Amino acid sequence: MNTERNTKTWFITGASRGFGRIWAEAALSRGDRVAATARRPESLQPLVDVYGDAVLPLVLDVTDRAAAFAAVARAAETFGRLDVVVNNAGYGLFGIVEEVTEEQARAQLDTNLLGPLWVTQAALPYLREQGSGHILQVSSLGGLAGFPTLGLYNASKWGLEGMSEALAQEVGPLGIHVTIVEPGPYGTDWSGGSAVHAEPMAAYEPIREARRAGATTRAPQDPAMTAEVILELVDTEEPPLRLFLGAYPYPVVEAAYRKRLETWEAWRPLATKA
Repeated sequence: MNTERNTKTWFITGASRGFGRIWAEAALSRGDRVAATARRPESLQPLVDVYGDAVLPLVLDVTDRAAAFAAVARAAETFGRLDVVVNNAGYGLFGIVEEVTEEQARAQLDTNLLGPLWVTQAALPYLREQGSGHILQVSSLGGLAGFPTLGLYNASKWGLEGMSEALAQEVGPLGIHVTIVEPGPYGTDWSGGSAVHAEPMAAYEPIREARRAGATTRAPQDPAMTAEVILELVDTEEPPLRLFLGAYPYPVVEAAYRKRLETWEAWRPLATKA
């Protein structure tokens, strides 16, 4: 268990299941304090039953900016400070770009991109006043490489990556760290009950078939394996801007970046005419 001097206070969105729940339990089990948010308050009761006052359960839909500010303020008031802010809440939208409805597209961006923006904006005044803090933005392998049937999910995570890279340069001089966490495939609920699927169009069935045929048959990793890594990350004095979770993303992202560089170079003569 940590000493009081080393105890960290966390604010974690999407703490009802998946990475958010696992990281909340890992932090609490070592003696840290956690403001855990979820849309359904009953999902957080088991944490309270085990860890008592070390947990502050908060109802939060991250798409509600005012609610995000109120939740962060409540956490800071209750615990007196914020050390680690984890923007984890999000879900997968599966659908070809042409298939996705306006409502589905807006909801995806509202949750996966604007939700982290509202929580980040709410937390920054407290972190600036402290002159310290660490914001973890949970992105994805899909935040670095695009995949058919995930175009709007890719858009939300690529947006999160760009915003967070700029944010890191803005708040770094103030003593605040930003890390974009990029998981590979883990056995969370991302593609399960929390996922949304667009109505399929027959014209794109060959694309879906190719996607299914090319999908890895490797079993997803156990998300509990990430807990120790996240604890070590937030304890690091100079954490990285980006961190993969697992080895899976490396060859995928390396190939994507290689192709980009090759394309830019191949088309340099035309580009320079501009």
